[in-house]
Amino acid sequence: MMLPMTVLPAAAIFLMLARLPWDAFGWDQAPELLNAAGLAIFQYMPYVFAIGIALGLSNQTATAGMAALTGMFIFTIVTHTYDPDGVQPSMFAGAVIGVASGWAHDRFKSFQLPEFLQFLGGSRFVPLFMSVVSLGFAWLMIGVGEGLRSWADSAGTIVNSAGGFGIFLYGFLHRILVAFGLHHLLNNVFWFQIGQYSTPDGAVYFGDMPRFFAGDPTAGYFMAGLYPTMMFALPAIAFAIIHEAREDLKPKTSKQFRVAALSSFLTGVTEPVEFAFLFVAPYLFIIHALLSGGIMWLAYELDIRHGFTFSAGALEYLINMPLAKHGWWLLPIGLAVGALYYVVFRWSIRRFQLATPGREDATRLDDWAGDIPYRAPLILQALGGKENVVRLEACITRLRLTLDDDRRIDAQSLRHLGAAGVIRLGAGHVQVVFGTFSELIREEIHKHIQTDVRQIQFHSPVQGRMIPLEEVDDPIFAKRLVGRGVAFVPDKGELVAPLQAKIVHIHPSLHAIGLETKEGLEVLLHVGINTSQLEGKGFTCLVKMGDEVMPGQPLLKFHLPTLKLHAKSLETPMVITNSDIVKSWRFAPYKVVKKGQAAVMSVVLKERENKGAEK
Repeated sequence: MMLPMTVLPAAAIFLMLARLPWDAFGWDQAPELLNAAGLAIFQYMPYVFAIGIALGLSNQTATAGMAALTGMFIFTIVTHTYDPDGVQPSMFAGAVIGVASGWAHDRFKSFQLPEFLQFLGGSRFVPLFMSVVSLGFAWLMIGVGEGLRSWADSAGTIVNSAGGFGIFLYGFLHRILVAFGLHHLLNNVFWFQIGQYSTPDGAVYFGDMPRFFAGDPTAGYFMAGLYPTMMFALPAIAFAIIHEAREDLKPKTSKQFRVAALSSFLTGVTEPVEFAFLFVAPYLFIIHALLSGGIMWLAYELDIRHGFTFSAGALEYLINMPLAKHGWWLLPIGLAVGALYYVVFRWSIRRFQLATPGREDATRLDDWAGDIPYRAPLILQALGGKENVVRLEACITRLRLTLDDDRRIDAQSLRHLGAAGVIRLGAGHVQVVFGTFSELIREEIHKHIQTDVRQIQFHSPVQGRMIPLEEVDDPIFAKRLVGRGVAFVPDKGELVAPLQAKIVHIHPSLHAIGLETKEGLEVLLHVGINTSQLEGKGFTCLVKMGDEVMPGQPLLKFHLPTLKLHAKSLETPMVITNSDIVKSWRFAPYKVVKKGQAAVMSVVLKERENKGAEK
């Protein structure tokens, strides 16, 4: 549902511009035209929702979107012809037709008809199918529409009769559902369904958000109380995390969370901050949800009404202020809320030694600027490869995936690559929180899924720290005379296979192993520097020549104290000795890695890419 909501900020901007003194410039009709443009977006939101949901469920397929639009036209005309004052096109109708169109595309995109009718087969059958479905749905809604309208009115009456507690309950559930990415379902009910308002010209608007912008004096209660949370509470948590970070990690943590705090304050995007403590202290998230609901209750009791089209950030706070009631009161409330959150969270982090970013070995959020094309294939590998991805979507802050087998996900690698959190919803449904770069990541991953070029992906051969090959204390490796790759400083004495390959070489002193992949890639694993002089002392080989090994399979064990005493260095290069056949390279961040961790390096072979191009 996030795709259709991206058009709503345009409505707020048009309505804000309509309030400017255009007559001073001689443009007397500008306010009327801008106001009409803004309200038109809300009036036609059912159509936008139908098309947006259909596109989202069909991987942006135009046929599904066209089928949804056709279905909405049929639904509207049929219901209006039956009774102009009866069933109206609503967000509910748009969602139903959008979902049906997305499902129909997946179901019938390969549908075959007899040869003389095959022109109407496949994806071209979807609009035809949805025409019939929409006609049936319109007839059904005519029969049950009055009952549904009564139910919606009753639901609105119940919520309104609950007063502040109803607002509190909405605020609490809203924050809880953020953790699962399901808050948009709740918002759809309260923002676009409950409540009805008719303008003097006869236009009808449903839900708290459209009613607020249409001028309903009773709308805005389900949005106003979110401003203090997003503008002040979440930034306060970000600064508490910064101030409790370790001194050596504080500069990087500060950079990351100042950006997250500013994003929450200006635009209302909160997940980068919330997921920083959700997994390390879930009980704090419960407290956060209760406080958020309480803030909304307080705003209701003070008769504060305000609204937004995207989220409760400072930009929309200022733009929509002329339509608000007692909107300025949100600022002192927000300052008090921010102070409370800062004290509670900083005390909790210190008292319970929470492993928030900046207090662990490596921070999980990262600077993605200009780095997305290089990490996307590594992220795809950590998701189990393109053959494991059934559906790939993105909303504002997270990838939303349907996977063939969610057990193949390497959550540690995803966090290593910048994910703030990984949420498994069951039945293969997974969400990976990457912040506001999620849509760009989705586009890059989609490119790799669509292409025939396959990357050869490498796992970490040891547990320890990954470093650039140039930092190895040996000019032979540092100058890439043996080959190109990366190196590791192990902190445990076990070497595992970095990829599926065949053992083609075991050095007599057991300190080095050579592998060859089915694509002809030759890989050398060299444990330590100047370890050949140990003549096998401290090494135990676990494989033999000719063995086929899988990623993560143990290759040899080595005694770390012996190496520390006799070797020049523990640095362990992993190099491709025939790197001339490699077309491109990608490396994960140089950080702490686990043994067998996926997505540390990725390469594309020249001949592999050429074959893909020929196809």
